[in-house]
Amino acid sequence: MNRQNRIVTLVLFLTFSFTLFFSGSLAIAESNSKATTYDNNPIIAELDGQPIFLDDLKNAKIQDNLVQLYRMQKDVLKRQVLSSLLQNHPEIADIEPPKLSLGDMKQFYESTPGIKDLGSFEEMKERIRDYLGKIFEANYNDRIYQLALQKGWLVEFLKEPNDFRLVASLGTAVRYFGDSKSTEKKVAVLEYSDFQCPFCKRVQKTLKKLRVEYKDRVQFAYRHFPLPFHKQASSIAEAVECARDQNKFWELQSIIYQKQEVLEVGDILRAADEAGVENMDDFKSCWDGGKYKARVQNDLKEGAQMGIQGTPTFIIGSFDAETDTISGEMFSGAVPEKKFISTIKKYLRAAESNAMN
Repeated sequence: MNRQNRIVTLVLFLTFSFTLFFSGSLAIAESNSKATTYDNNPIIAELDGQPIFLDDLKNAKIQDNLVQLYRMQKDVLKRQVLSSLLQNHPEIADIEPPKLSLGDMKQFYESTPGIKDLGSFEEMKERIRDYLGKIFEANYNDRIYQLALQKGWLVEFLKEPNDFRLVASLGTAVRYFGDSKSTEKKVAVLEYSDFQCPFCKRVQKTLKKLRVEYKDRVQFAYRHFPLPFHKQASSIAEAVECARDQNKFWELQSIIYQKQEVLEVGDILRAADEAGVENMDDFKSCWDGGKYKARVQNDLKEGAQMGIQGTPTFIIGSFDAETDTISGEMFSGAVPEKKFISTIKKYLRAAESNAMN
């Protein structure tokens, strides 16, 4: 972490810590029977008598740091709650934490894309044990935490950071449902991905389901974000853009993610043929000549300017066909299907509400 990032993280930590301390003090001062919550968008300065709020400083990177800080605080809170409950509510001890079995570890090894490339099961076993152990512990802590809330033993004041909405241009993104100027779709999902990213591969199955479920209401679009340590990612992205010239972008994109482990030149050519690219000479000429090198690099540049740091990253929000932009929220990683659905539904409801007004 460089000096600038350390300073940003420290400022965020101090801001959130002050907010929690101040609100906590208020809560203690109030009657215990009255629920007092803190403001997670406090005034942090005044300029010419006008307030400047914490949310006014946000960009995608700051929002990501705030979310990470919130999750760290929530994890610490859960552990503290568990420790106190074990002392004050002995019945909690009867709820045994789940035990990690060898079968759990083997199933994880067999079902997780890309893990076999890192070593045999015996070589990876301890790392898997450590990873799954933390997940099991977190799930157990959350179970006890939810029980404490249900029983009324715990009142929670900690709030997740407010949503951060950004405006993203679809630019040269390929649209799954064709013409970007269509006025029928009021919500869009824009994906930034890397063909050598295992998490990008993992989320494709979910995206295929969503495209079927929301085909009449949501536009799906794809832009490239080849990470520097994936040496072939940029070249592969250029190849898929060449397939786009022959209307076979999505076919080749799907095949490449399925065969992610083998991505040499010959494999890409065979995949293009399998995808239905008819004029292979034009495809090879396009790819060899670097026709879409600038397009791929521009996707990377625009994504980085928005604060994208890894893949996959998704921007989900309201779609304005006239400006060809999305106004919405950014999510990183292999986003769970439930999160996609809840966010899409939120923006669909907003679109319906706007249409009625």
